[in-house]
Amino acid sequence: MAAYYEKLTNLFWVSENYLFHAFAWYKYYSLCKEYNRGMSDEMKTTQASAVLLATLCIPTTTSDNNKGTSKSLGRDAIQSTVEDDIAKEKMARMATLLGFHTREPSRDALLAEIRSRNIIEDVPDYLRDLYVILEDSTDPLDMVEKARPLLDTLRAESAASSSDEDAEDNTLGRYVEPLTNMLILKLIFNLSAAYHTISLDHVKKLTSGLGVSFEQMEKSIILSAQSRALSVRIDHRAGCIRFGSAALEGDEMRGQLSILAKRLTTACNIISPPEVSSIAAERTALYAEVRSSIESEHINTLERKVVIEKRKEESERLVQERLRAEEAARKAEELARKAEEDRRLAREQKMREKEKLQKIQDEMEAMEKKRYLTAMGRNAENMTVEQLKEVDTAALAKEHADKANKKKEEAERKVKEAARQLDYLVRAVRIEELPRIKEAYDTKIKEDRTRFEQDVVDKATRAKNQWEKDIKEKASLRDCSVFNYTSEFQSTIMTARTGVHEKLCKEEDELAELEAEKGKLTRARKRKADEARLAEEAKIAAEKAEADRKAEEERQRKEEERRQRQEELEKKERIRMEEQREREQRERSERSQPAPAAGGETRSKYVPPSRRGGGGNRWGVGGSGGGSSDRGGGYGGGRYEGRDGGRDGGGSRPAPTNSRWS
Repeated sequence: MAAYYEKLTNLFWVSENYLFHAFAWYKYYSLCKEYNRGMSDEMKTTQASAVLLATLCIPTTTSDNNKGTSKSLGRDAIQSTVEDDIAKEKMARMATLLGFHTREPSRDALLAEIRSRNIIEDVPDYLRDLYVILEDSTDPLDMVEKARPLLDTLRAESAASSSDEDAEDNTLGRYVEPLTNMLILKLIFNLSAAYHTISLDHVKKLTSGLGVSFEQMEKSIILSAQSRALSVRIDHRAGCIRFGSAALEGDEMRGQLSILAKRLTTACNIISPPEVSSIAAERTALYAEVRSSIESEHINTLERKVVIEKRKEESERLVQERLRAEEAARKAEELARKAEEDRRLAREQKMREKEKLQKIQDEMEAMEKKRYLTAMGRNAENMTVEQLKEVDTAALAKEHADKANKKKEEAERKVKEAARQLDYLVRAVRIEELPRIKEAYDTKIKEDRTRFEQDVVDKATRAKNQWEKDIKEKASLRDCSVFNYTSEFQSTIMTARTGVHEKLCKEEDELAELEAEKGKLTRARKRKADEARLAEEAKIAAEKAEADRKAEEERQRKEEERRQRQEELEKKERIRMEEQREREQRERSERSQPAPAAGGETRSKYVPPSRRGGGGNRWGVGGSGGGSSDRGGGYGGGRYEGRDGGRDGGGSRPAPTNSRWS
């Protein structure tokens, strides 16, 4: 079995299936450690390192990166769930066929098994550091710098352990390139957690020294994005990488700053209102500009009427086109019915193919059940198809896994038994060494007591010798009559100090008098400054009151002027409305009279209002048809029509005397 799993490692490595490659290494390592009693420490370290590196080379999936995040909704999420379920079912079947004792093979499950079996303890220290960087590191700015020397060490040791170039692929050095890709993907994932946008130059700077070109790094990022492991976009035009969804860059977020600016402007106008005089000047200028543009607005109105007629013609054309489109839609519907019939036939063909695939799947499940039964020591050759269908594959796999778990529990029991024996041995050693420890402690106490007593005796002897020495020095000073002159020396010193003290007291008194004079002068200056300040404040208050009074008078004057202008405007508006009513009555009377036929003939053909030259049209324009060729002159009525527009001919444009500001 060990040779079988060793060949599986090479097979899955060539097919770049890193997940089952790592599981095959794990099974091979477990079998060698359990049955190969003569395995050396170097071989054990190499195989444990291969298991760890093969596991780290497994690419992360969408579920690994989306732990703790909200689930996406929509058709893409449903399609992703269906595809994930199909992939999980295929992987579970493959794992069962290869005997990996798990229905859900994944990177996290294998890492958990490695940690529980303490396989990491058998690998070198630099590989443990590499494992920590790839699994636990979240700082994207220094993880590449930390991982680069570890990858160089792995490459160097693998090259040193290889005897020739042909054996290089079988060493740990072949994991350097996949580990580099995983390091890049881990870097991009950490950057996506810290940044929304990052420049390509900065990413190149972070990945410099790995020996990977930007094209290879871009390919890895794109493959990871296609597998939905990362949400990332590379913007070559802006020279940056963007993380996250495009919701924050949509139309609903595009006007947030402008809305905020408008609301802040409104708040500023409420807090600090603008000056009224400047607003009045702006309005005056606006009114003057409107008066000057009345003529042009009238011309634009006439042009808009022409445009409206064109739009009416365009709408009729669109109706015809819609009818043609409906006819085409009916034909397309007929074609769709035929296509639906073709699809029905295709569905029936797919159903037949699906039944064929189901039959093949049932045969494969039967073969799998026979293999399980044979592995468990049962005779499956004489069983019929119905008996095989009654057998539960999951139950067989569970029973097989239970046997493996029992074997694992037995190994753990042996380890616990060895630990208990070691505990008994350590306890016996402690019991035997306890009397020796007590004897050593008593000896130390006795030595410390003897040393302390000797120190006390030595200290007393030194003190006595010092005392005797001091007595001798005092006697020698008394013999020389030194103590007879001490009182005279003391009086001389005190006399000098008394004179200095009196001098200092006199200086302090003079300084105190000077400070008192300065304080009086300062207080006088302060009183004078306060009086001047109060007078200035009273003057300013009076000026402010006068200014407020004048401002109030100016405001009342402007209000009166505004009221008068408003009354004048209302008066003009009433006059305009009366003229409008008179003109409407005149138009109604003219429309009630029959229009004479041009040239003595009655026209039976429909003529648009814009091309009618006779009097009494809908816009109230009179006159003969001599000026009807000019479309602009044939219009009348409305807001800007002249008073005499119904009496003049169509060849002259009426003067804009109907304006609100005329």
